[in-house]
Amino acid sequence: MNQDSFPPIVDPKSIDIAVTRPRSRVLVVDDTEDNLFLMTALLEDDYEPMVASSGKEALAVIMSQAPPDLILLDIMMPEMDGYEVLRRIRQHPPTAIIPVIFLTALSTVEEEQLGLDLGAVDYITKPISPPLLLARVHSHIERNDNARRLQALSEKLSRYLAPQVYQSLFDGSQKAEIHTERKKLTVFFSDIKDFTASTAKWQPEDITRLLNSYFSEMSRIAAEYGGTVDKFIGDAMVIFFGDPHSKGVREDALQCVKMAMAMQRGMADLQDLWREMGPSKTFRIRIGINTGFCDVGNFGSDLRMDYTIIGPEVNLAARLEQAAEPGGILISGETYALVRDEIEADQSVSIDAKGFAEPITAHAVRVQVEISGSARRVLQRELQGIRTLIEQDRLPVEDRTAAARELRTMADRLNTGT
Repeated sequence: MNQDSFPPIVDPKSIDIAVTRPRSRVLVVDDTEDNLFLMTALLEDDYEPMVASSGKEALAVIMSQAPPDLILLDIMMPEMDGYEVLRRIRQHPPTAIIPVIFLTALSTVEEEQLGLDLGAVDYITKPISPPLLLARVHSHIERNDNARRLQALSEKLSRYLAPQVYQSLFDGSQKAEIHTERKKLTVFFSDIKDFTASTAKWQPEDITRLLNSYFSEMSRIAAEYGGTVDKFIGDAMVIFFGDPHSKGVREDALQCVKMAMAMQRGMADLQDLWREMGPSKTFRIRIGINTGFCDVGNFGSDLRMDYTIIGPEVNLAARLEQAAEPGGILISGETYALVRDEIEADQSVSIDAKGFAEPITAHAVRVQVEISGSARRVLQRELQGIRTLIEQDRLPVEDRTAAARELRTMADRLNTGT
């Protein structure tokens, strides 16, 4: 082949690719015009400078829809000094993490310590050294960017773990290593009766939407009562009480049964929501609960672990769930003995369960479920590319103004295409 037929070799370094990255916003707060001019000139090549000539003006910028990524704050200002500005920044959760560097002529150790105690990340005295200032700004913006990325990543990872497990890993009370313990736990199993058969002809997205609304509500109730959500298996849920935190065997069992009762009551609200979504089928859940010794902890390998529970007592909870009536809660004799003083249940019955040689003693918990019907106020609209669901009864009154403002902001952005 002729050498001329080959495409020319291009040096990658010679290719100019324009990558648009938003520049970090740096707010300079100073009551002296010359200082604002100087700081803007120093910052404008690498950052997007913002200026404020008073503490009040600075707070307006900081609390806006486009807050700065870093603040250079003078201390000595009329009406509101830098210390007060910083106090207010740290008291407002959305702005509390913005790094603040004090720029001031005050240079005593006590003044510097006060600024750091209030939450400043650095303290630079005037007259300013431009190289030092730029180095500090770069360092703190990079550090804050890394912290935001780690926070976002940890929040994403937390959704794959039960809140209790996530918290125990981050506070150091639990280690990410293969290790199990034998503990007396109360184990909960639930599933939606005949769900697979009832939805066999549904579109996958409809099944997904219904299941996600169901799991969201049940997980919320589990968190309210302190349950550790182990896993979702199809339309089934596995939850346990007693690890990584325990209130004692009796209280753990009581909270589990109360949670199950709340879930059965919550199904009435979900039925109303699902009718708004379209399904005409009435779904009911079965629940089984057992208390006994299980192995709990991290199972798996060095590459991947799963925090879960195993043992015959876990299997017994699953068998009780399978034997429960739709809309019912079946608890073992061991669980009933722990909760009988506070929970009403029917007389014991014997159940033949697969995998168990002897019949199992069980009790059906009495649950009063009120069908809310039209009392539930749900606003839902669905179009191509948009899905809106507002549950008015779940939205606190004090949050409704903020919610309406957020919806108007979204509508404005939709109209402008931004």
